[in-house]
Amino acid sequence: MRIAVASFSHETCTFCPRLTTVEDFEYNGVPEGRDVLESARGIPNYINGYIKVAESEPDVELVGILGAQRSRGGSSGSWLTKECFDKYSYGIANGVEAAGDIDGVLLALHGAMAATGVPKPEAEIVRRVRKVVGPDVPIMVTLDLHANEDQELADAADGVFILKTYPHVDSEEIGIMAARCIIDTVRGDFKPTMALRKPGIMTPSVYQGTGFYPAQDIMDRGREWEAKEEKVYAVSVAFGFAYADVPDVGATVVVVTDDDQRLADKVAQDMSDYIWSLREPFAGKILPKTKEGVKRAIAAAEAGKTPVVIADHSDRTGDSTHILKELIAQGAENFCVITIADEGAIEEISEKAKVGDTVTQKVGGYSTEWSGKPAEITGTVEFLGECTFTMTGPMSKGATMRMGKTAVLGFGKNNHLVISPHLHQVLDDAPFAALGLDLKDLEIIIIKSRVHFRAFYNDVAGEIIEIDAPGLGPADVTQHTFENAPEGLYPFVRK
Repeated sequence: MRIAVASFSHETCTFCPRLTTVEDFEYNGVPEGRDVLESARGIPNYINGYIKVAESEPDVELVGILGAQRSRGGSSGSWLTKECFDKYSYGIANGVEAAGDIDGVLLALHGAMAATGVPKPEAEIVRRVRKVVGPDVPIMVTLDLHANEDQELADAADGVFILKTYPHVDSEEIGIMAARCIIDTVRGDFKPTMALRKPGIMTPSVYQGTGFYPAQDIMDRGREWEAKEEKVYAVSVAFGFAYADVPDVGATVVVVTDDDQRLADKVAQDMSDYIWSLREPFAGKILPKTKEGVKRAIAAAEAGKTPVVIADHSDRTGDSTHILKELIAQGAENFCVITIADEGAIEEISEKAKVGDTVTQKVGGYSTEWSGKPAEITGTVEFLGECTFTMTGPMSKGATMRMGKTAVLGFGKNNHLVISPHLHQVLDDAPFAALGLDLKDLEIIIIKSRVHFRAFYNDVAGEIIEIDAPGLGPADVTQHTFENAPEGLYPFVRK
């Protein structure tokens, strides 16, 4: 049994100003062939889950095709160009065709990709592969919890499986689920039958952590259905990605049963109704604004609840300066902003200084009106050069991360500003060590993240404070104007 494996993944914030190009994907490399498998081996992700299942079966061979999944700057990139989408989607389809006889296809996608001129990118990827393999070869898809999908994907694929945790610590588990399903399907022991529903709500990422109400309750209800109905193989819920102006934005429920359409429809409708019933608590949380949030962080640090972690959840471009400026204004000490994205500032520092020199540099506040004004920092250059590190946290332990050419400025009373070339989410302590910083010496750290950081920092932080600073990913999603979203979405239409 030969199963093709490929990945093409991007979470697209369509409100960001910079298009996502081929060069963005090539920056971190796009493996092909056997390298698709080897680059994922041993790291907790979908493909490693596929590998584990295949290696437990004596008659299953995985065939690596292509892996485009590490775009520079992540979701700080806006719409994928048509050239970019076509290169990798056709690259997968053509690679599957060139692989010869294939019995099934496993696709590790995201679900919140937005591409110029392609209304439903993930469905189109599957359709292009389907055209190559024909109607009888099963295609299974794994998706991120933030997927925006609708019936077109369910019509194109044979099975869809979505992460159940945020932070995403179950990628390997979901990969195992999809791989087992496709092997049983090829053998004729399973007949995947799907139902999909759209509950009609849009929630900001910062409210979607599955360790808290109501997201936790929603996922628990899905697990209850899986446990009590033998024919229910998987109950998946994607909470959606609210910062994409696309036709299928919003939450999605997908249920996979073994040859039971009536049951699939029943469970999917129950889950959809339950999510709708929780729409108000799911979209109505109140977070502190910048001044109040910083005040709370300083008070927590003074009370010894260190390190205090501030999540600048709404910054999607990476160059927001609001929290940095407020920390300075309120006289905060022993803090580190990691990071502000400003490739131009890094180059300017490189031209006029070396490590140990004192510089005055304007940083950030350049991409959109949401980013604030540039912050002027006078400090000592503590680091200047390429930053690469191996991740230590539970989400991607063992993965190598290339931050790129990075600068660190030290200023004030043990304050530090890390300047990266693009948006970077700090998920563990690895970048601190790589930059010569010691987390134990810091009282407050400020990161550009929504929920993922909690997988590591829930056990490390003395207190975590989410600040609703201005940005392209606001807690109040109605601040954006949507032209392509379906009508009637809550909270735009309150019912």
